Amino acid sequence: MSKKIGIIGSGFSSLSAACYLAKDGYDVTIYEKNETIGGRARQYIKDGFTFDIGPTWYWMPDVFERFFEDFGMKSSMFYSLNKLDPAYQVYFDALDTITIGDSLEKIYKVFEEEEKGSSRHLKKFIKTAEDNYNVAIKDLVYNPGVSPLELVNAKTIKRLSQFFSTISKDVRKTFKSPKLIAILEFPVLFLGAKPSDTPSFYSFMNYADFGLGTWHPKGGMYSVIEAIKKLAITLGVSIKTNAPVQKIVVKNKNVEGVIINDELIKLDIVLSGADYHHTETLLENTYRQYSEKYWESKTFAPSSLLFYVGFDKKIENVEHHTLFFDVNFDEHAKAIYDSPKWPDSPLFYASFPSKTDTGCAPEDSEAGIFLIPLAPGLKDTKDIRETYFDKIIARFEKLTNQSIKDAILFKKSFCVNDFIEDYNSYKGNAYGMANTLLQTAFLRPKLKSKKVNQLYFTGQLTVPGPGVPPALISGKLCAELINKFN
Repeated sequence: MSKKIGIIGSGFSSLSAACYLAKDGYDVTIYEKNETIGGRARQYIKDGFTFDIGPTWYWMPDVFERFFEDFGMKSSMFYSLNKLDPAYQVYFDALDTITIGDSLEKIYKVFEEEEKGSSRHLKKFIKTAEDNYNVAIKDLVYNPGVSPLELVNAKTIKRLSQFFSTISKDVRKTFKSPKLIAILEFPVLFLGAKPSDTPSFYSFMNYADFGLGTWHPKGGMYSVIEAIKKLAITLGVSIKTNAPVQKIVVKNKNVEGVIINDELIKLDIVLSGADYHHTETLLENTYRQYSEKYWESKTFAPSSLLFYVGFDKKIENVEHHTLFFDVNFDEHAKAIYDSPKWPDSPLFYASFPSKTDTGCAPEDSEAGIFLIPLAPGLKDTKDIRETYFDKIIARFEKLTNQSIKDAILFKKSFCVNDFIEDYNSYKGNAYGMANTLLQTAFLRPKLKSKKVNQLYFTGQLTVPGPGVPPALISGKLCAELINKFN
């Protein structure tokens, strides 16, 4: 008789783990507290408009392909992909923009136009970034984070110095244009830390950006969730929604099951893809691995203030992905990491998926998603949200030379309180624990509990880190670890 595994949560890492475990013959059930699956990657639909609530960037397509190939499949069997051209647009002032195209040649040309000689430096930078990508994404991140020796091999020894410099230092000693610096520092924000705190080795994110490009799955990122759900069900996974786990039951250091809606469900193994900190609060104190002091000492990736907006007209002078870097990057970063507070002048990001995916909005309308990165744990009120919406829309109108506020049909916001309420997210963080030097690989919270037998963890607070591709990898790593000990 196959062992029964209960998986808490239904985000990318949980769904990934469920597929691998079901393939290996386990009896797998996912328990999701919300009405719909997807975790942070859920979907919001209203009046013919469709929004991804969470991730909107499809980077590292090779990681997605590697996942589906593990099951003898291809992503194209589930959803269609469109490589965006331009990948994204960056505003630095009114109608002063830089557009990143869909090929390195286009990007080299844009850099050269901005700063003479920079394309030569960029080619060298991207070659190093590609080499790092091949080491990191094709090798290192597929390790379970149980030993420092996972980071030591012939390839990483050659790159040792890159762990003691930073992205910011490397970029700033080579490029002079503040605009190009901002563009090169931007991708590491996906890792959840300041460029000045991110090791040089993580330049592989620049290769993910420029070398592999930005893609859009038709229907949005939720179509990927639906694809993995379909695969999971085919493999025999059961999925229960509206099933919040109240407690993980442990007896003599062994998992006995979980309590859901006041009912004990007996299990042989429990795997949590929910927030790691929250999961440990479901245990008796004696079985928790990490103290509140531990979590307080860690550097968390930002939270976010998000707005999902339906417009009754097409929005001009923007692309599918548009970044607004018209204010001081360092000041905003300080408000997130150094002295946590609401930023005075926030950078923000806007996504208009209906620019390339007509199914996301009715005809002659536009679906808009606006995001402001924030420090986790900030005071979150309706009035504060409205104040910041007005701030960014006023700047948006000025920078893009158009009026859009009168075209708003509706808007929905999502912020710190919602991350806590919907995802039990520690301090309302949006992206997990940052990938700084001292929070990398074996230095992150462990996939396997040290105190409870048959209790495992997956997701963005553990190995390998924040982001959708790492979440898929995390699920695979955890499934492999479970197999090793069962």
